[in-house]
Amino acid sequence: MTQAQQPAVEMRGVTKFFGAFQALKSIDLTVEQGERIVICGPSGSGKSTLIRTLNQLEEIQDGTITVDGIELTAGGENVAKVRREVGMVFQQFNLFPHLTVLQNCTLAPLKTRRADKAGAEATARKYLERVKIPEQADKFPAQLSGGQQQRVAIARALCMEPRIMLFDEPTSALDPEMVKEVLDTMIDLAREGMTMLCVTHEMDFARAVADRVIFMEQGAIIEEGPPAEFFGNPKSERLRNFLGQIS
Repeated sequence: MTQAQQPAVEMRGVTKFFGAFQALKSIDLTVEQGERIVICGPSGSGKSTLIRTLNQLEEIQDGTITVDGIELTAGGENVAKVRREVGMVFQQFNLFPHLTVLQNCTLAPLKTRRADKAGAEATARKYLERVKIPEQADKFPAQLSGGQQQRVAIARALCMEPRIMLFDEPTSALDPEMVKEVLDTMIDLAREGMTMLCVTHEMDFARAVADRVIFMEQGAIIEEGPPAEFFGNPKSERLRNFLGQIS
C-alpha cells in the first residue's frame, strides 16, 4: 500500500493583522501537489497577503502553514527552507537594473544554493529558452519590454527549481498587448504540472488552467470550486456580483 502524497500547501486557522486591521480571518486551505489554484476577489480582500504568507513575506499571528511538509508557525521558523522550495513572481518585475538578464537569473542560485557559475548559467539559459527569450540573456532590464521583463522574472524564479510557484497579479503592471505573452508562459508552466497559486483578475486564464478558483472577500474565502462550477453556477450573491463586474 503506497503512502498518500503530502499536500503542497496546508493552511489551518491562518490569521494575519496589520495593526488593528484583520487581513486574513482563520484561513483553511489545502493545495495538492501539481494543483493549479487561481485566487480572485476585490481589492483589499486578502488575496496577495494570503500567498505572501506562504514564504513568510508576511508573518502570521495565528495558525499554521505547512509547505511541502515543512511547517511555518507564527514566528517564522523554517523560513529559509521553505523559500528554497517556493518561487514567486510579483506585480513589479523587481529585476536588478545594473545586472544583465543572465546575471539576474544566476544571482540567487550562486548565493543561496552555492551553484557553480557554469552550472548556474546553463540552468539560466535553459529557463530563458523555456520562457522564449534566450536571445535577451546579455541585455539589461531597461532594454526589454515589460512583458519580456516579467518573463525574465519567471525564469529567475524557475532557476531556483522550486516545487511551488506563486504569482501575485503578474500581469497587472503590463500594457494590454504584453499580457498575453506572460499568460502564455504561465499556461505552459501549468501544463507541465507545476504547483501554482496565482492571484489574478485574468478570468480567461483561470478558465484555461485552474483546477480550482477561489474567491476572497474581507480576508475570508467565500467560495471555491472548479472553473466550470465557479463561473457557471456561483452560489453566493457576492461572487455573482463580482463576476458581473469583471466580465
